[in-house]
Amino acid sequence: MKITLRQLSYITALAKHRHFGRAAAAVYVTQSALSQQIKELETNLGGVLVERGRGSVTLTALGRDVVLRAKSVLDQVSDIEQAARFSTDMPTRLNIGLIPTIAPYLLPYALPILRADNIGLEFGVREAQTQVLLKELAEGQLDAVVVALPSLMDGMVETPLFNDNFLLAGSKGPLDLLPKAGLEPALVRPEQLLLLDDGHCLADQALAACKISPTARIDLRASSLTTLCRLASEGFGFTLLPELAAVSELRASPSLRVHRFGGVQPHRSIGLVRREMTGESSWFSVLGTALKTAGDQVISEFRNDMANPS
Repeated sequence: MKITLRQLSYITALAKHRHFGRAAAAVYVTQSALSQQIKELETNLGGVLVERGRGSVTLTALGRDVVLRAKSVLDQVSDIEQAARFSTDMPTRLNIGLIPTIAPYLLPYALPILRADNIGLEFGVREAQTQVLLKELAEGQLDAVVVALPSLMDGMVETPLFNDNFLLAGSKGPLDLLPKAGLEPALVRPEQLLLLDDGHCLADQALAACKISPTARIDLRASSLTTLCRLASEGFGFTLLPELAAVSELRASPSLRVHRFGGVQPHRSIGLVRREMTGESSWFSVLGTALKTAGDQVISEFRNDMANPS
């Protein structure tokens, strides 16, 4: 009996798609090639794995058991490939994920830094919400993710990069009614706040950092900081703007103004997360250093702009 990894991947694809044509397309082979490998696997195992119907397939009890074990085997093979891939100082490609409230503001600064020192390095960039990124990281689809810490996920190693302070953003008139020096979050009425929808973690992080009750706020289900800033700039309310995004959003909305909170600055901690099993490797350190440098650069640029308005 000789069972191959190819056969295990094919039966797993068939279990997922329940259709020979779709399964074959998913693993980039012809339908006849996939069907032949499934038949050989059944011969090797001495049992029927799938019931072939018109247009679809159904797994037998043996088939379900084989697929369950096949997934475990394929996951272990993926782990071996990952370990081998990162045994060198620097891989040729990194797949990284960033949440939407970080990616557009950090990447334009970080990628040139990374490419300057690693000319041949290719990047796959994924922008998605935190839970999606962490799931794909755990499954090996991503090598590292940039999110707000803590990730609260087992089996991960977190490296803090920089703190990202929250600012109060709005139009000139409403902001003028609040103290510019020593502004306390308690002075901001929750019903005046414009926040991202519940799928984004930024809203909860900002409210928690500023100790503002989330029970009452404007019912707005915006999916981007840019939308919030445009509305705030037109006097529809205030929003809590991360310092990382301030340069970009202030330049995009000239009528937008920001005030800094007084005392200990409310902030989120931005960090780089990898799987614990990946182990220490120079690529993670190189990536973390570049991202931290980029983050510090973006925030310094904003502070310089505020200190020296044109």
